[in-house]
Amino acid sequence: MSATDKLTREFGSDNTAGTLPRIVEAVAAAAAGQAPPYGADSWSSALRQRLGEIFEREVHIALVSTGTAANVTGLACVTPPWGAVLCHRDSHLLNDESSAPEFATGGARLTPLGGVDTKIDADELANAVGRGAGDAHKVQPAALSITQITETGSVYTVPEIRRLTTIAKGAGLRVHMDGARFTNALVALGCSPAEMTWRSGVDVLSFGTTKNGTMTAEAIVLFDRTLATELDFRVKRSGQLGSKLRFQAAQILAYLDDDLWLRNARHANAMAARLLAGLSAVPSISIVGAPQANIVFCRLPRPLIDGLHARGFGFHADRWEPGVARLVTSFATTADEVDALVSAAAELARQHCG
Repeated sequence: MSATDKLTREFGSDNTAGTLPRIVEAVAAAAAGQAPPYGADSWSSALRQRLGEIFEREVHIALVSTGTAANVTGLACVTPPWGAVLCHRDSHLLNDESSAPEFATGGARLTPLGGVDTKIDADELANAVGRGAGDAHKVQPAALSITQITETGSVYTVPEIRRLTTIAKGAGLRVHMDGARFTNALVALGCSPAEMTWRSGVDVLSFGTTKNGTMTAEAIVLFDRTLATELDFRVKRSGQLGSKLRFQAAQILAYLDDDLWLRNARHANAMAARLLAGLSAVPSISIVGAPQANIVFCRLPRPLIDGLHARGFGFHADRWEPGVARLVTSFATTADEVDALVSAAAELARQHCG
């Protein structure tokens, strides 16, 4: 292992964080002996029951290895090839899933909508849900996809979700939630998983766990169980039906045990709040948007971007617009790492920005 494999002072993504010993121990325990394949094992059965308890209703689940697979396979269940998926113009689905949505759905089109803080504007959605409906010459609105938390760190409130899903359902659209950082949003709102999903009109959820502590485990959660057969066949067709799903199920069971998932997300959010407070006090730095979870966007003078990178702080800059940086915290981020970045930024600001 090279020195560069062990990143330090890393704020580029919560994907850089490792995992906790409890997760590794759960995988090791599942490795002993034999078990039925393809999700017929006791770990997968226990996970279905546990997620049913968490969401306060019986659910159908499929375990996959990536967030992309969770998003596009779940969407394929609610979108025909001639359909349109309405999503925010800055959503991960539109900008960072390559052509996977079109591939998985057989050609459905992603239709971008606007809205401040990367949250879909309800009026714009209302205008879009009926556009071209019934016209064979037009792509047919079929599904709404919302990202929770959004790509800029904002969080849809429960009333905001309900308003959007009411508009979508009124026009006959199904609703998908990209929950790559689902738990960060959940603890930020302080609501129940049921309130943030099916009770607010969500049909299918991409329940992300990798960014918040597991290794290779994501879950597609169906609240509309009439879609279960289609989901199962689509998971197999996409090459995501693992023969030893007990290892993914074991990870998520350990993740959910003793509220580990909630504690991890609370810590990540708290580190982002600490980072936000520190950077806000540096005169030459301006915060972009309204971060509420574990992502902070800010505008930095070029000397600060270059200087922080030179000091070993990893983060993305200029991808969204020149001078704008994204800083992400995780369950593994420490207060010392946050304070070191803030201190370095303040020192560089004094040196270069007067």
